[in-house]
Formats: sequence, C-alpha cells, structure tokens
Amino acid sequence: MTDPKQQFIHFALQHNVLRFGQFKTKAGRPSPYFFNAGLFNTGQALQQLGQYYAQAILASKIHFDALFGPAYKGIPLVSTIAIALAEAGHDYPFSFNRKEIKDHGEGGNIIGAPLAGRVLIADDVISAGLSVGESIHMIRAAGATPSGVVIALDRMEKGTQEHSTLQEIRYQYNLPVFSLITLDDIVHHLHANQNLACHLPAIAAYRERYGASMLDTPDC
Repeated sequence: MTDPKQQFIHFALQHNVLRFGQFKTKAGRPSPYFFNAGLFNTGQALQQLGQYYAQAILASKIHFDALFGPAYKGIPLVSTIAIALAEAGHDYPFSFNRKEIKDHGEGGNIIGAPLAGRVLIADDVISAGLSVGESIHMIRAAGATPSGVVIALDRMEKGTQEHSTLQEIRYQYNLPVFSLITLDDIVHHLHANQNLACHLPAIAAYRERYGASMLDTPDC
C-alpha cells in the first residue's frame, strides 16, 4: 500500500479511530461511520500520527512560520507534528491555548512559543468550526496571521447551510484548509476492501442526505 491516504485509513482502522456502524455525530446526525482521533492514545500511535500530518503539511507546500493547536485535542497533536517536522529537518515553534486564562505566573492563555508570523492551525476533525474561529481570533489578537488549517478528516458534509464547514471556513476567512483524508478516500478504501464494502450503501444514503454541495471559494 503506497498511497499515503490509504495508509492513513488503514492506520485509523487498526486503532479503532475509524469505525463503521451506527453512531450519532456532534451535530446530532445518525452516521454510519465515526472518527475519534482521541483513540490514537499510545506513544507509538501518536508518533505515527505526527508523521502523517507532517507528510501532508510538507506535500501541501503551505508557507508558515509556526504551529498552533487548539485545546484540548490539538495540544498533543501540535506537539507530535512539531516533533515529526523537526525529524524531517523542519524545526518550527509551536503553541497551544488553555481553556482558562491563568491569572498568576506567566499569565495569559497561550502556552509555548509566542504567536508570531504566519501560523498554521492543526486540528483533528472540524464539526461546527468553533475552535477554528477561536484560534483565528487568538492568532490575530496576538498580532500574528493565520496561514491555514490542517485536519485529519474532511467529512464532506453540510455545515450550517448546504456547504461543508470546511468550505465555509475557506470562504469566510480566505484561508486554505486541507485534510489528510476525505470521505471520498474512505469510500475508495471500502470499494477496495471486500470485508468492508458492506458499509457502502449506508454511507451512500448518508451522503445523499447530508452531503455538502460545492461552493466556489476565493483563491488563497
């Protein structure tokens, strides 16, 4: 298996991060699949996850000066991405936020390197886009510039309107948003896997009901 997208899907299935069955999403939708990046919960799994992100980031050729991970899942995520990039010869400062502002010691709500320059936001899966909006606000408030968003999975489904949350973020903030895999990649994997192909009808029905329509977005 040489395709990094299919490798990542296999990796997610191995760790039970990607599952098929009957689930309810954060938006309350009955979903035939579920993706929980919190189950990459061993040292080796987290190390591999960072390598997959680093590979996707470098392949995207996006320009940035620092990394930022929104609390809480973004904290270990941005840490392992920074290590993986450093191992590949690209040493970047990184930071993350705390949910509660600290009123003693160094104070504030940002931990790690100061937010400066062009900042790439790293998250797992975007649902309503609230954490991304908060991250953009924090980055801009510090005088830095958000340069883009990288996530693990693009579910390619409707956000608050007919378009996907990712499309809305691209349009609203004029930022590139890219993912390690999309629902299209998962469908491709199921087609190639006889043991998993039985889930295709349920996913097709889900996409028929919740799939996002395309939105023309500005060039970033």
